[in-house]
Amino acid sequence: MQFDLTRRLAAEALGTFFLVMAVVGSGIMAAKLAGGNEAIALLCNTLATGAVLVVIIVIFVSISGAHFNPAVTLVMLLRGKIESGAALAYVAVQIVGGCLGAVAAHLMFGLDPVQLGSTARTGFGQWLGEFIATFGLIATILGCVRFRLDALPMAVGLYITSAYWFTSSTSFANPAVTIARALSDTFAGIAPSDAPGFIVAELLGAVAAAYVFGWLFVDEAARPDRAD
Repeated sequence: MQFDLTRRLAAEALGTFFLVMAVVGSGIMAAKLAGGNEAIALLCNTLATGAVLVVIIVIFVSISGAHFNPAVTLVMLLRGKIESGAALAYVAVQIVGGCLGAVAAHLMFGLDPVQLGSTARTGFGQWLGEFIATFGLIATILGCVRFRLDALPMAVGLYITSAYWFTSSTSFANPAVTIARALSDTFAGIAPSDAPGFIVAELLGAVAAAYVFGWLFVDEAARPDRAD
């Protein structure tokens, strides 16, 4: 069943809203309860993020494709799976939904609804972390689309859960989430001046993965240059 663009955009906005609300809200809760132990706080933040990804992908994948991420939408545009106008609309509602998710998290915990992040996240190591995090996320998505679509929700949730810990940047891997987290001066925040470096690294990682795994996962039987 093909859903109309309005419903697809609503699904993207709602999904990104819940994703950022979970990231920021669990970060606030974790910081309150962890007693200054940053490892415990990060673990709590990680589990909530991975879990909500599984849920929102299951709910929305049949409606909009469950991008919730401008980097994913860019890859689908490059692969011809979405038209340019729809892709721009997806990105717009992802950013708006994500920012509203941060506001909702702040309001739930009695904080100022709109803030500016102050956590410094910059430098080559952090940018490389975001490149690798997004590269791996796109690899996960394209691999599931090619071989095991039913595994997509769990695979993406597990990948992000692990990437929180093996990347130096804690795996934002999403320009919309990065923008929203720049509006949160909490455990999950990022200084606005550092957000552009993250976004560039994320987009580069996505494009690189689109080409690498587009080649790797090619359907040999469908290749136009195949003569047998």
